Amino acid sequence: MTRFVVAGVRTGRIAPLGSGQVLSGIDKHCRTGRVMARQSGLDGDEQGDTTRHGGPDKALHAYPVRHYRLWAEELPLRAARFRPGAFGENLVIGGATEADLCLFDIYRLGGAVVEVSQLRQPCWKLDLRFDLPDMARRVQDSGRTGWYFRVVTEGEIASGDTAELIARPQPGWPLDRVWRLLYRETLDREALAAFAALAGLPDNWRRMAANRLRRGRVEDWRPRLDRPG
Repeated sequence: MTRFVVAGVRTGRIAPLGSGQVLSGIDKHCRTGRVMARQSGLDGDEQGDTTRHGGPDKALHAYPVRHYRLWAEELPLRAARFRPGAFGENLVIGGATEADLCLFDIYRLGGAVVEVSQLRQPCWKLDLRFDLPDMARRVQDSGRTGWYFRVVTEGEIASGDTAELIARPQPGWPLDRVWRLLYRETLDREALAAFAALAGLPDNWRRMAANRLRRGRVEDWRPRLDRPG
């Protein structure tokens, strides 16, 4: 995949989520015109938990248009919820999914240059977002997670922009392969060692791979997937 289209640009402010006890910026609203993409994220975008969300490695969250229909078919009672912005995405992506992009792909997008940095690892706030107690696990198990971009060169982007591939330094690491390593072939030692050695890998992912290799077991996903209390 050498190009895709941005079908929407979205940002959100921090607001109560669910019963109101949790603050989150997951509710993203459509932006018209051009929006500045900085290394820290889009102008006007906020995150309720800046320890786990946002920052240079998670500057822009992207989610494919194709996935909304699949979710609506699987969960018809909540079909109306599966629309652009549903997953807290900044960029609604047309013409590509996780199978089409590779880790560290670099794209020219509008006036910016962006790099695929990592998959999204879903958390329990998705359960609140969709009022479904296992939604985060469903997202993880489906592989329809979306991904993050780093902003290599800051610039303005807008709905309708076409992203053009500049470089693909890791063609052997499509995002769906990363997903399989994270959640299916979790103790593939050869793949884990190769993954940990990738230049530019976020530190938390490198530690995860190293810990799996050292301990011979997978980290506990419950703190991320299960709502506290």
